[in-house]
Amino acid sequence: MTSNASLRDLTRIATFTAIIAVLGLPGAIPLFGNAVPITLQTLGVMLAGAILGWWRGAASVLALLLLVAAGLPLLSGGRGGIGVFFGPSVGYLIGFVFGAAVTGLIVHAGATKPTWWRVALGSFVGGVLTVYLFGIPLQAFVTGIPLLGTAYASLLFLPGDLIKVALSAVLVMAVWREYPRAFAFSRKPQATRFVPAP
Repeated sequence: MTSNASLRDLTRIATFTAIIAVLGLPGAIPLFGNAVPITLQTLGVMLAGAILGWWRGAASVLALLLLVAAGLPLLSGGRGGIGVFFGPSVGYLIGFVFGAAVTGLIVHAGATKPTWWRVALGSFVGGVLTVYLFGIPLQAFVTGIPLLGTAYASLLFLPGDLIKVALSAVLVMAVWREYPRAFAFSRKPQATRFVPAP
């Protein structure tokens, strides 16, 4: 039973590692005046946390980053290698791990199924605010641009990120309706109903 559960967890984690990587295939959209481009991979981070829960979601992102560090070009625009962790995007990459965890905590805490408002809230707090919390200060440090100026420039990300939050809520609820087994909600065991023999 334990080995089967572990195998399911590993399969889910690997699946979302692949999904986040695939979301990088369309490439990155550079923003004028910002060293960090727009990517779809943040949406994958939101989905991983919302569907898998906090630790599995974070593990799927961490697995992606380990593969990137090993040299695989899995980030948007075909970027890979240890060098990306010394560039302006490093804080956002670290924020991805914590963002997936926070999203999962909000969506899954005390719940046995997702609701659209919890998914939207978790995606915003985890996939946007938490990622910014790590990304903006480290971008300012790497680029030498003042923190306030970096924060203002990062506001250009916000409209696209709000669209990703909405997409996350729609996609998560659609997956729940069609394939609830993809989710990793912890369920309390149901009491066995006693039926007297005839």
